[in-house]
Amino acid sequence: MAPFATDDGSGDGSFHGPSLAEFFPGAFLFAGTPFEINRIMMVRFIAVLVLILLFWVGTRRMRMIPGRSQSLLEMAVGFVQSNIADGALGKEDGKRFMPLLATMFFMVLAMNITGVVPGLNIAGTSVIGVPLVLAVVAYVVFIYAGIKKQGMTFFKASLFPSGVPWALYIIVTPIEFVSTFILRPVTLALRLLMNMIAGHMLLVLCFSATQFFLFTAGGFYGLFSGLTLAFGLIFTLFEILVAVLQAYVFTFLTAVYIQLALVEEH
Repeated sequence: MAPFATDDGSGDGSFHGPSLAEFFPGAFLFAGTPFEINRIMMVRFIAVLVLILLFWVGTRRMRMIPGRSQSLLEMAVGFVQSNIADGALGKEDGKRFMPLLATMFFMVLAMNITGVVPGLNIAGTSVIGVPLVLAVVAYVVFIYAGIKKQGMTFFKASLFPSGVPWALYIIVTPIEFVSTFILRPVTLALRLLMNMIAGHMLLVLCFSATQFFLFTAGGFYGLFSGLTLAFGLIFTLFEILVAVLQAYVFTFLTAVYIQLALVEEH
């Protein structure tokens, strides 16, 4: 499917807005096998390859006095370290989990930003696979950190918080179980997924309306194309902000969950 389609194939010349079908494109390689590649998988591969290339260029010639590419990379990594890892976990634990958090941040950012890259026009995180895998990784690390720090008493401390009368545990414990061990990974994945879906649908709506008013409706209606194009450009800038913000939120919440697993009392 074309990135900004305005016609669903009916040929009636009317406007057809974006649909969820855009997130389920057909395979163009290895169709019918477990390794089939569609447009969204291709976008994910491109995002990862570009990310690897950028880090390779920035680190291949490390110097005491950094060059431009090394400086930019150090600034980006420093942002994650100071604002996410150290900010949520402290210096010692932040250093331990920095590789995971940095990988998560830059992966989410790279796959989010593809939604505004011409020719790609869809976020690699706009289908549940990547957000779900990353949420599972965050969940596993959260459990690992808790068990590593407190042993099996981690589950007792999480489900039976101190200071609560025993009679209330019949209410508190199920709530703690659902909120801590079910809702956290689910909301982590869905928050990222829904933001990327909404952003894509909004951009497609603006640019497909521009195409429709300019080339199909014509005449007086062509004037509306300038308005929809302006909105599209504004929302593109907004989507870039959202891409960065969602990468930050996803990674920061992961760090917060790890920190909650490391404290003695919940």
